[in-house]
Amino acid sequence: MTDTRRLPTVGVIMLRTAFPRPPGDIGNPETFRGRMLREVVEDATVARVMGGDARDPALASAFVAARDRLAAQGADIVTTSCGVLVLHQDRLRQGSPVPVTASALLQLPRRIAEYGRVGVMAMDSAGITPAHLEAAGAPADTPVVGLEDGDELHRVLRANSPDVPLDPQRAEADVVAAGWRLLAAHPGLRAIVLECTNLPPYREALARATGLPVFDILTWLDEVWAEADAAALPA
Repeated sequence: MTDTRRLPTVGVIMLRTAFPRPPGDIGNPETFRGRMLREVVEDATVARVMGGDARDPALASAFVAARDRLAAQGADIVTTSCGVLVLHQDRLRQGSPVPVTASALLQLPRRIAEYGRVGVMAMDSAGITPAHLEAAGAPADTPVVGLEDGDELHRVLRANSPDVPLDPQRAEADVVAAGWRLLAAHPGLRAIVLECTNLPPYREALARATGLPVFDILTWLDEVWAEADAAALPA
């Protein structure tokens, strides 16, 4: 998990989910040392977000309303609990009283400029389409790997029940195995971006296993806030 001490109060627009969220997950308050506000969008189920109209206008309006509630409650920066919401970045940013970054995918242009070829790890590879990459400003041929072939993490999140426990060691093994699959298919990669906001607990293990820099929504929030904070300082 990245060091989030620099971050102020973070507002998270949450999908309606029920699976376990260990520290480091975007939905666990411990991830932000308690400096976190949450707004659950009740109609934003995983099935609707992943399987329906990606730019569903009703959901877009609900996400904007959640953003405004978070800002009114004191959030200094707003993000979301799902990287595929990159498709709503422009709508969420428009008229926002605070900085907004909807997805870790938005850092892809920066990471590509820094490292060259960059891969993406998602919970489900089919969930990251050329439209998502275009919305992030990334090439359509950006390599993507998912965890759908794993034994633990994908299964638990798809079950979406508090009664289905998560084994952190098996989940970590899934992430590392997916990383190796990504590198085997694309041996020229120089960095990895974790699209899914449930993956930061395993970022350090993945970096150790692959020897590559690994970035996620937490590292990206640190950067976005640092830049917004610096821009707000008097000249």
